[in-house]
Amino acid sequence: MLYTASLRRTHENSNPEAILKVLNESVGRRPRRFRLTLRGVITSKLGGTLMANRPELFEEVRLTRDAREREKYDNLAELYAVINTIQCLQKAYIKDHVNSQEYTSACSKLLVQYKAAFKQIQGSEFPTVESFMLKYRMDCPAALERIKEGRPITIKDDKINASKSIADYVSLSITLMDKLRMNMHAVDEVYPDLKELYEIMCRLSILPPDFEGKDKIKCWVEKMDEMKASDDLSDSEVRQLIFDVESAYNAFDRVLHTNA
Repeated sequence: MLYTASLRRTHENSNPEAILKVLNESVGRRPRRFRLTLRGVITSKLGGTLMANRPELFEEVRLTRDAREREKYDNLAELYAVINTIQCLQKAYIKDHVNSQEYTSACSKLLVQYKAAFKQIQGSEFPTVESFMLKYRMDCPAALERIKEGRPITIKDDKINASKSIADYVSLSITLMDKLRMNMHAVDEVYPDLKELYEIMCRLSILPPDFEGKDKIKCWVEKMDEMKASDDLSDSEVRQLIFDVESAYNAFDRVLHTNA
């Protein structure tokens, strides 16, 4: 056929651009299955021609020739891989594809690797892991939660630590509400206690996963992360924060009575 002869002559001349041109012009009108088959044949032949005539096209492409820059990209890739692996491990554990012992061992190791990897890239460009995940569009909420808590989900508090955490939670809640009512509204006056309150919630195994106060306090911590130390909360923000802390405290008290 005419287009077959054209392709044969073109290939004999080892002209990749001409091969593609003939392919697009003559195959476009054929049935879809025929087009796919013929394109595969031509692509294979074209690849061999390119490898023979332009071997540099098949060389490894490096982001940079500079050793320092290569090290930077290697570090970024390692952190990206560790976070993704933690996310996959969390999903595998939820789906019961790995048992608790295997999960705990693997997750503990990955969290150690994460800490080492993040230190290599931490700086003005990536002050937090959230900024890294945002830039590279990483949708790994389960991994981020493990990273923030710093432990596998299977590791809980022992009774001694739990008792201390409960006492600290009660004390911090009362202290925080007193500060707010005494017109101590600056971020640097409120944030440390608020963040510690949230960290205690994360450590306590007696709290259910959907504990209502945890998400509310977390929202306030994230909000103040974006504020300056000298910033003051508005009157409406103070009122809402007192309400949220008190609501969380009352919910916490109900959990204690339920588990007593």
